[in-house]
Amino acid sequence: MIALIDCNSFYASCEQVFRPDLQNKPVVVLSNNDGCVIAANKEAKALAHIPMFQPVFKIKELLKANNVTCFSSNYTLYSDISRRVMDTLKSFSPVVEEYSIDESFIDLSGYNINDLPKIVENIKETILKNTGIPVGIGVAKTKSLAKVANKFAKKHIANNNVYIVDSEEKRQYLLSRCKVKDIWGVGKKHAERIENTGQKTALDFANMEVAWVRKEMTVIGERLWRELNNKPCLTMVTTPEIKKGIGTAKSFGAKLTDYGLIEEACSYYVSEVADLLRQQSSAASQLEIYLTTNFFSELDKQYRQKIIITLNQPTNNTFKLTQEALIGLRKIYKPGYRYKKVGVNLLGIIPESQIQLGLFDIPSKIENASLSKVVDVLNSKYGKNKVKLATVGNREKEWALVKAHRSPRFTTQWDELLTVGKR
Repeated sequence: MIALIDCNSFYASCEQVFRPDLQNKPVVVLSNNDGCVIAANKEAKALAHIPMFQPVFKIKELLKANNVTCFSSNYTLYSDISRRVMDTLKSFSPVVEEYSIDESFIDLSGYNINDLPKIVENIKETILKNTGIPVGIGVAKTKSLAKVANKFAKKHIANNNVYIVDSEEKRQYLLSRCKVKDIWGVGKKHAERIENTGQKTALDFANMEVAWVRKEMTVIGERLWRELNNKPCLTMVTTPEIKKGIGTAKSFGAKLTDYGLIEEACSYYVSEVADLLRQQSSAASQLEIYLTTNFFSELDKQYRQKIIITLNQPTNNTFKLTQEALIGLRKIYKPGYRYKKVGVNLLGIIPESQIQLGLFDIPSKIENASLSKVVDVLNSKYGKNKVKLATVGNREKEWALVKAHRSPRFTTQWDELLTVGKR
């Protein structure tokens, strides 16, 4: 049996862990630059007149009138809490697939099926005790069924946010309560195609002729159909796939005209993506830099440009990548515009072990792998970007994201640890 553990309203729940005064109160988390609502707890979702993904300035009065607490996104905190949830799951099974920051599949085949209700409740209680995060759990023979069961469990509190598909009757009941469009892996076009045949529920889809599914939805759709019919096709993935592209782009806290500030931001982003590249032991063959103004502004002149740089040889070295990135940035930068964003993408990613030098190539000193390792160790020990290139500068506050409502990074920064005072 496979269980899908999904954290309830994860971002908002992470904030509530350190703010017990906000339990049972509406909480939302905002996007970069506090632009719009991207996450909400159940109390906030119950306020139907507060739409998701709407610019905050348009619903500011609604949020205030309903006493909604807003937080700027705090991905450092969310990532660390996620790691703690995953570590807790690994104490129950050696086979855990980290599907996303707030979802994981866990193999429970080592347990007696009759003991699963107790095991699942123990998992829930242990995660809540260790991290403070409430979860919903769906259990089934296949990953697709577990996903459907999880969604059903989270919608029906009477089941204590748990649903175990351990019989044919439960499978059919579950699928009969799930719409076609809600099936994991069925997109809008496939949902319309299925519904046009008169099939409205997941059970209807599971009872369709497999020949039709294979013809209209290819082998991927057939696998899903078989999974919903209790025939496992999707294996557990315990080793993360190597990313084929790594990038980052965040809007500036204010529109920038100063090239020096844009250069510092670009250098900072290069160091971030280069670090991710080294973490997966890969190297990039190409580097893309792009620069853009705010195309939603009716007052500013508009400009957007990008450049793709092919490196002499693949690398994951921050110094080399920054050097090439700034050459590219200089080529696409034009004065006279107010820029909103600079972005960095690493392309043509290959395993580090496959880097080949030319016959007469001599690695430069700045590409010394040992130097990069020393910098990584120091930053890991003393904090992000404690050791950095001079081009990153020290004016981050002038270009960084607006995070007026960011909570402290309670679990990863010494100077932001939660303190308990005496009365």
